[in-house]
Amino acid sequence: MKLATIGVGNAGTKILDRMLEFEDETGRNLCRHALAINTARTDLAKPDFIPEDRRVLIGDTHQEAKGHGVGGDVDVGADVAKTDIEEIRRAFDDVEIHDVDALFVSAGLGGGTGSGAGPVVIDELQKMYDEPVYGLGVLPGEYEGGRPALNAARSLQSFVTKVDNFIAFDNDAWRARDQTIEEGYDEMNQELATRIVTLLAAGEQDETDVAENAMDSSDIMRTLDTGGVSSIGYAASAVDGQEGLLNKFRNGTGEEFDDESSDAAKIKGLVRRAVNSRLTIPCEVSSADRALIVLSGPPETFARKGIESARQWLEQEADTVEVLAGDDPRHNATHLAAVVLLSNVTKTPRIDEIQDQAVDAQNKIQAQEAVRDEEISDLITDDDDELDPVV
Repeated sequence: MKLATIGVGNAGTKILDRMLEFEDETGRNLCRHALAINTARTDLAKPDFIPEDRRVLIGDTHQEAKGHGVGGDVDVGADVAKTDIEEIRRAFDDVEIHDVDALFVSAGLGGGTGSGAGPVVIDELQKMYDEPVYGLGVLPGEYEGGRPALNAARSLQSFVTKVDNFIAFDNDAWRARDQTIEEGYDEMNQELATRIVTLLAAGEQDETDVAENAMDSSDIMRTLDTGGVSSIGYAASAVDGQEGLLNKFRNGTGEEFDDESSDAAKIKGLVRRAVNSRLTIPCEVSSADRALIVLSGPPETFARKGIESARQWLEQEADTVEVLAGDDPRHNATHLAAVVLLSNVTKTPRIDEIQDQAVDAQNKIQAQEAVRDEEISDLITDDDDELDPVV
């Protein structure tokens, strides 16, 4: 697949930057165009791989933003994007749309810029282009508080209804308790970039790469064509003596393979690990509408029977016949990786939790505002109501 990629806000831009870094490390060429959009000038200076001329500051003259961000206010984030929509359009003009299969927008949904400006950007992309627009949204952890949850719940409604498919990432499921917040975010961005690029870059084979069962962009796009919310699983095992041999990895049940185990069993075990390990957002696998498996790594590690066996297993787990599977040869790869896309999952407890947390936060905010208005009135009004204001 060939993508035009847009990172909106600080989190969305960091994810895009990590995607470009992973591409560079693995010799992939997924992101044909990269663009960062933000309301904070300092954050736009941070990326290492996004070209400087592909970074757009919005809200520089906005009364509440002034180039310093929107302070976590989703409504200000949306207003800034609408006000500077012409500048955003001009940045899109540089996208050679004939060279891409789809557009990809990443954003954090807990802050103000990604959650507010993201849906405005997506609206504009849908107006300008016929190609599908996919969204990636990072959901805030419960530990981040009620305001981010409220932002995420409001923005999630817009993202899911506006994009052709929404890939969700749950901070709660990924942050280790012994990490600092910054360490946690860096690791999560790297894990997410690895999954997204490994999945969407499948099918870039050159003449020396002969796939057992080739995966291409049309297979991926067909799986994403369901709309709704999607989740991604991933597992990898070192080959060629790197950190343990492929025939020593464990599958999702804890069973260990020995040297006599078949390549087919190894591949099936790797796919099971991908599904049974941490998904980008925890969900019931059986609630998926469609699913897709990509095996990426040295072609000599592929086995057609293994891929077919894994596909049949996932059909049973997901309770759907809409399961595609294929491989993505990478001659210089040091790992065999399995990535599993679960498309249009409808049972995701974390989204329900965020919505409940958001309702509670909204009720508290409204109650606090009412109390504060009354307290201010009591503070400045004399008890006997004998004084008149100046105007």
